[in-house]
Amino acid sequence: MIWSAVLPRPSLDTPFLLPHAPAEPDLIAKYFTVLSDPTRVRLLELIDEHGELSVGELVKRLREPQPKISNHLACLRWCGFVSRERRHPNVFYRVADPRVMELLALGRALLADNAEHVASCERGTRTRR
Repeated sequence: MIWSAVLPRPSLDTPFLLPHAPAEPDLIAKYFTVLSDPTRVRLLELIDEHGELSVGELVKRLREPQPKISNHLACLRWCGFVSRERRHPNVFYRVADPRVMELLALGRALLADNAEHVASCERGTRTRR
């Protein structure tokens, strides 16, 4: 498949830019980068647990500032992890595809065998000590 044919043109609305003609490994790495943030994982878990939640409910449950939650939701929506529905005055989010939660469940199952190593790993983290 020619990946550049399915990618949107860069605009001010895109949260990040990919190389002009990204290879499949570039896209897969970007996809998993979405799950590299604990707040986004918690958002997915909460939304899945409740079926759907509004931004206000997510802010309350996570005790994080609304702009932070909204930015993470925008990332999740842009990459197809969640969908939204506006019911004035609220916006409700739900998991867009059940395979997203299957992916998280698979991650938990793999982690069960490697939790100590993952916790102590410094190579895959964004910041180093």
